[in-house]
Amino acid sequence: MRLTRLIGGMVVVAAVVGAGTPAAAQAAEPLRVGMELSYPPFEMTDPQGRPAGVSVKLAEALATHLGRRLVIENIAFDGLIPALKSRTIDCVISSMTATPEREKSIAFSDPYLKTGLALLIAVDSPVQSAADLDVAGRFIAVKQGTTGQQWAAKSLTKARLLVLDSEAAAVLEVLQGRADAFIYDSMSVYKNHTRHPNKTQAALAPFREEAWAVGLRQGDDELRRQVNEFLRTFREQGGFEKLGDEFLAEQKAYFKAHGIPFYF
Repeated sequence: MRLTRLIGGMVVVAAVVGAGTPAAAQAAEPLRVGMELSYPPFEMTDPQGRPAGVSVKLAEALATHLGRRLVIENIAFDGLIPALKSRTIDCVISSMTATPEREKSIAFSDPYLKTGLALLIAVDSPVQSAADLDVAGRFIAVKQGTTGQQWAAKSLTKARLLVLDSEAAAVLEVLQGRADAFIYDSMSVYKNHTRHPNKTQAALAPFREEAWAVGLRQGDDELRRQVNEFLRTFREQGGFEKLGDEFLAEQKAYFKAHGIPFYF
């Protein structure tokens, strides 16, 4: 059972722990989890404006495992690492890829999900794969602060990058023909292609494999140990499989049929 209420700009999700939970755990500081609630089905809000999605369920289960009340902080993606470093939040669960660049400033849990970069392509674009991106006169959309932007900034020297502040804005660039392609994760590319099948193409097989993990402060070794313990237990008990069936059943079936590695 959970209780949800709004306090200022925070969303408080109180995981109700069992009677056997030690009193000290019940009185512990809340677990403040940062995420950007604009990336369905992983981070989003339901029709009543409450946090929902895969990452929300994962955060709730983690808070219960720790015996702590959950507070979800809705923060723009490129503000999550600064919020973590300034101790505004305790951890990040927001479909964040563990990269060497990010590991210079924060720590990560063990990976909990595999993914990769894919392409949403304009229907009349000559781009068919990542090999076709770096050509003079091509316009490539990326979202600010993502690994797609990081990869493009390093790998594309001839194409022009369009750096947008949201997924929706990047997709719109493709739909309106202002961008040849949008670099994003394969699940989101699938979702946006199915929404606009007549205006887009999808290259779903990842051209760069990645893994998502929980972001943590460097030196917070005890919480990292607890998070890794939770992730192992959650996986062993079928938690990730259940989340996939609840939120991603259609995508799981499609990816399996087409031989594309699935997330969990």
